[in-house]
Amino acid sequence: MYIKPEHTVTSKEQLREYYAMPHQMVVKKQIDFLAPYGQKLISLSPFFMLATVGKNGVDVSPKGGYPGFVKTVGEKTLLIPDYAGNNRLDGLQNIIDNPQVGLTFLIPGYNEAFRINGKATVSIDPSLCEFFTDTGKTVKCVIVVNIEEAFIHCGQAISLAKLWDVESQQNKDSAPTLKDIIAFHTARESV
Repeated sequence: MYIKPEHTVTSKEQLREYYAMPHQMVVKKQIDFLAPYGQKLISLSPFFMLATVGKNGVDVSPKGGYPGFVKTVGEKTLLIPDYAGNNRLDGLQNIIDNPQVGLTFLIPGYNEAFRINGKATVSIDPSLCEFFTDTGKTVKCVIVVNIEEAFIHCGQAISLAKLWDVESQQNKDSAPTLKDIIAFHTARESV
């Protein structure tokens, strides 16, 4: 697909010409700490997306567990367990390169998302790892996030997607299976 240069937005001023200024409430809802309602939302969330940036670019990784698997420590700190997974370590390596992270928490059935931006470090402190032994899973390390921005995000995208509506969920039988995906990649390796 060819994108015509005259239709490419090249400045923030040009972009703003197409959008109204945000309502003051939208601007004021952003705070630099975790309010009690934010702590409650995180305690209810079994899933979030972690965005990181490193030498090889951007990565957005899904993270899940029991509701509240991410722990809050006061108003400025999150503790995120890293359970053994595929061992790619994309996000963890990116945090070592660049500590800036973005998190978007979702709660099934709740249309708003909760967003946090901040700086992260990767800790192998045994006392932090042991903090998450209640799942019976081994925690390899803990991502410690220092909160710089926290805010509720309007539920329009979740509502438009009808993400929580059972009737809108795709039949899983119509999606490619993991077996099919692995077979595709295995076949490519042999070429």
